Amino acid sequence: MSTSENNATITTDSVKSPVADKRVIVTGAAGGIGAALATELIARGARVVLADLSPAVTDTAAALTASAHAWVGDVSSVDGIADLISFADDHLGGVDMYFANAGIIGPAGLGDSDGDWDAIIDVNLRAHIRAAQALIPRWQKSGSGYFVATASAAGLLTQIGSAAYSVTKHASVGFAEWLSLTYRDDGIRASVIAPMGVDTDLLRASDSDGPAQSAVTEAGTVLTPSVVANVALDAVEVEQFLILPHPEVLDMYRMKGSDYDRWLKGMSRYQNRLNEATRLNEETTHAGND
Repeated sequence: MSTSENNATITTDSVKSPVADKRVIVTGAAGGIGAALATELIARGARVVLADLSPAVTDTAAALTASAHAWVGDVSSVDGIADLISFADDHLGGVDMYFANAGIIGPAGLGDSDGDWDAIIDVNLRAHIRAAQALIPRWQKSGSGYFVATASAAGLLTQIGSAAYSVTKHASVGFAEWLSLTYRDDGIRASVIAPMGVDTDLLRASDSDGPAQSAVTEAGTVLTPSVVANVALDAVEVEQFLILPHPEVLDMYRMKGSDYDRWLKGMSRYQNRLNEATRLNEETTHAGND
């Protein structure tokens, strides 16, 4: 091997990930995409606080390394976020990156009450706003910071069967976009992860065998959380804003924008087909139980 070849090998092997040594919070990290993001961040050299409302996050963190710390609490509340950031300050010495990953599926249809909407708006949107309000000023002072929101392809397209999920995911994309353009000159970056189907409890909670789940599982491959985490972090490392683990979503998004009315009519027909398939399945199941 020549000297130049040897030097090239050494350089390649010694390159550190851009997230190495970063102090990171990941919310919704007891399982699913959040746990996978935390796992991959640690594999790339980051130090991570895994946050979740579920006490199971303690076991998730314990299964990783000493670089992982667990925090149990409500990341959708102002007090919860303040406590989480204080915890990260104590255990990591600060926060360089924040992955706003916690999310819920919310009510079907229009929901039955303001309470239905309050819960999902708090978790899927206000949690992002409240975290940014706490972190952006300190990142402006330090000249760097990174905010990553886990939204959904529903935030670019729509979610058949759930107005609240669709609306809050659209808002999540819009908020991350606003952060990205507003604070770019301050050295702050933002990205948004917008997958379709991912094999998580959230997907399974979206009314199994119903139109909402069928719309997701029929649209493309259901990915594992680890695949999504790898794609997401590869994109974050190059500061890419819109992260699409399912690349076909970009074609769907372009189609929507090119002729909105045609897209709406097509989605309405698709929804009707899914509703009919659900109705026939329910009738078959009912007949089999008679």
